[in-house]
Amino acid sequence: MGCQAVSPTNELICFLETHPDPQIVVAADYRILASNAAYRRIYSGGRDVVGQFCYAVSHDYARPCDECGEACPMAASRANGEPARVLHLHHTPRGEEHVDVELTPIVGASGSIEYFVERMSMVREASSLPAERGLVGKSPAFNHMLELVRRVAPAPTTALLLGESGTGKELVAQAIHQHSGRERSPFVVVECSGLTETLFESELFGHEKGAFTGANQRKIGLVEAASGGTLFLDEVGDIPLSLQVKLLRLLESGTFRRVGGVDTLRADFRLVAATHRDLKAMVETGEFRRDLYYRLSVFPIELPALRDRQEDIDLLADTLLTRLAPGRAYTLAASTRALLRAHDFPGNIRELRNILERATLMADGDTLLPEHLPREVAGRERAELAATVDGVVSLDVAERRYLQWALGRLGGDRKALARQLGISERTLYRKLA
Repeated sequence: MGCQAVSPTNELICFLETHPDPQIVVAADYRILASNAAYRRIYSGGRDVVGQFCYAVSHDYARPCDECGEACPMAASRANGEPARVLHLHHTPRGEEHVDVELTPIVGASGSIEYFVERMSMVREASSLPAERGLVGKSPAFNHMLELVRRVAPAPTTALLLGESGTGKELVAQAIHQHSGRERSPFVVVECSGLTETLFESELFGHEKGAFTGANQRKIGLVEAASGGTLFLDEVGDIPLSLQVKLLRLLESGTFRRVGGVDTLRADFRLVAATHRDLKAMVETGEFRRDLYYRLSVFPIELPALRDRQEDIDLLADTLLTRLAPGRAYTLAASTRALLRAHDFPGNIRELRNILERATLMADGDTLLPEHLPREVAGRERAELAATVDGVVSLDVAERRYLQWALGRLGGDRKALARQLGISERTLYRKLA
């Protein structure tokens, strides 16, 4: 692409060519005016995208994102004249990928917005395809959580992970650490459940030799071990009230002393906390200190339950099978996938993992069948079949069953199903829920 100026946008285009991040210039009618070398190398796949609509290139949509159930950064920016940022799933030469999109409006000589610059960042903390490690998902609930992770990770702000047991809080905490600028330093986990006062102080702050019976040598605490990195307090809601003041003092002063020590040491860590408890309710009942709650809940992130991200069940199942048996190519029968999608998963991803591990032990071959699943999972299909045979079901039930069946036929591709049904993804998500 040449840099000879023939229009007001060419100076900007030439400037963007030097940037390492993929960027495009988009007109107010969503047509792509230009792309830089990084974009062409990473996202275009050899296509000439100039003149095409951005939503068609990135999503294969026939209409703008906000008309198809997605958050559109251009719609938001056009409304308030400010930059906008969203996390999207884009079609790329490598398949569907999470992309962090930052859009900046460019005001022309007339004083009005003439075009927009989109800068795209690859999201390495999560995958929309089966992966050997890290976060995996592509449902709206997962993407919303991931967007919050991406926003808080680079800042020193304390993050509080909320959600049911088994939703993957430690993996999310690791994703925050890996995107924080502290990723080369330690990620240290503190299991807060069941810690007595003496054990809590010794584990967290360490102790000096002779501090108590059995302290035969100095011990470095987890706060010191996390120096320069991230301290992850898992199940922080389980810390007894009598110990919460010690944690509050550490967070407020940024200093601590080893048990039996006199020297004040300075702490240097990024804090991420997690709990399955309702801390706000515990504050009202006096079970959790109000001041500590506000110290921890600067940036809360809700982790969705698995039943709220049904579109991810197939993807998670394939991922977990890869991780459970890396040297063996297990597959799920279509009927088995249907049963998993219909299950409520009160134990969330941890329960799905246990179900699959049991199935691999029950199976003699490489295909996991309904009979390899626990009774509480396999029994649902028989119950629903009996309900259908014994009498007429409501339209709501019939619609839900059809949508689940159709989603299974399309491999869990929610976008494709919404497109074929002629409805938005948001409408489809509500019907599935």
